Amino acid sequence: MGCFAERKEHAVLIPFPLQGHINALFKLAKLLHLRGFYITFVHTEYNYKRLLKSRSPNAIDGLQDFCYETIPDGLPPMDDDADVSQPIPSLCDSIRNNFIHPFCNLLERLNRSASAGLIPPITCLVSDCFVTFPIQVAQERALPILLFCPVSAASFLSFMHFRTLVEKGITPLKDESYLTNGYLDTKVECIPGQQNFRLKDLPGFIRTTDPNDFLIEFFIEVADRIPRASAVAFNTCDELEGDAVNFLSSMLPSLYTIGPLPSFLNQNQIKHLAFLGSNLWKEDAFCLEWLENKEPRSVVYVNFGSITVMSAEQLLEFAWGLAKSKIPFLWIIRPDLVVGGSVILSSEFVNETRDRGLIASWCPQEQVLNHPSIGGFLTHCGWNSTTESVCAGVPMLCWPFFADQPTNCRNICKEWDIGMEIDANVKREEVENLVKGLMLGEKGKKMRQKSMELKKKAEENTKPGGFSYMNFDRMIKDVLHKQNQI
Repeated sequence: MGCFAERKEHAVLIPFPLQGHINALFKLAKLLHLRGFYITFVHTEYNYKRLLKSRSPNAIDGLQDFCYETIPDGLPPMDDDADVSQPIPSLCDSIRNNFIHPFCNLLERLNRSASAGLIPPITCLVSDCFVTFPIQVAQERALPILLFCPVSAASFLSFMHFRTLVEKGITPLKDESYLTNGYLDTKVECIPGQQNFRLKDLPGFIRTTDPNDFLIEFFIEVADRIPRASAVAFNTCDELEGDAVNFLSSMLPSLYTIGPLPSFLNQNQIKHLAFLGSNLWKEDAFCLEWLENKEPRSVVYVNFGSITVMSAEQLLEFAWGLAKSKIPFLWIIRPDLVVGGSVILSSEFVNETRDRGLIASWCPQEQVLNHPSIGGFLTHCGWNSTTESVCAGVPMLCWPFFADQPTNCRNICKEWDIGMEIDANVKREEVENLVKGLMLGEKGKKMRQKSMELKKKAEENTKPGGFSYMNFDRMIKDVLHKQNQI
């Protein structure tokens, strides 16, 4: 192992401990592994238990140079059978106060293993851009650190200007009436690179009435720290977000657009890593078997991601909109999707959709989106889902819930013309009409053509010689390569 350890570069990666952030950084980990890096991927103990439960203990075996480590999350213990995402404010607070010491202890333990010749020495850190304490850790150890942005460049640009929004009195809102009195339609003129943006197009965290909102303070603190990193990498490309990328380039010390990552992972040479998964919920493999019996582009796929929650009434509006559309559907309903517990759909709904609908608790989303039977995606517009849909050439119906999703929805519907938005106050008639329009209408056909054009551009960017591919190589050489270390 000694010679092996000497020649391998060793990247330690730490995501924000939520499913979507984990998935995004895990893609980057796979790509770095393909380029010869020894990988240590750091989970919280809670999420690691969920990973083992969802994929079985044996599923993480198989590669000696792609390893998992854990640190405690500093939060109150969850039940052993808990299978839900932890609250974002609690995670943000704990990351600020509880993560750095166990992370440093982990690095010391890895260093001892490296000294014994068991693993390669740590040569770089790679952190989710919303987990900034590793910047300090890297500086203390003279290690290069790459921050990875798991959200869109446009959303990130907004986060970097939260301080400006507060200083100008744009957020927090004066009172709850500002959510419904038209104030959110106000044009935003204080963020360069975001022309014709309304307040409702910015990340949903600004829709607070609390003058001491913790998350606003958290994101301002993150924005202040990010420029101290060696570089920031984005899961995007100029064809998708050129304006935002250009303005961010002037704000950050070094920026690399290396996406969309799903196109990288769709290339043949990475198939040997397919068994490495990051889903914390157990995937229902029957979904793919069910799709095999459906006509090409005939099924609408419905998934609101890992965080979105809705009322029982909203779920029923979606359910009956799908039923009345008569379009085949595959619908992912997480155990914690509905506020207050699960909802039992009526026997009338089950009988109405028995021959054309399938409901599952989780699925291998990228495989589903790339299945020939999928013709549309009803989505919450998380950035992972957005890029995965773009890379599969699938148009979208958009129901953004919070965080970066309103910004992504705006780009999907207004900039790229590959989606249509569903009103926040969802009604079954609107769902029915938009599903029909997406799957059968002329507008849906045009969006599908545009989606295929974007898919082709993504493929061109991420194949050898493409702009994102070359950026990825430059990022490794300029930031992560061990010869650049002091």
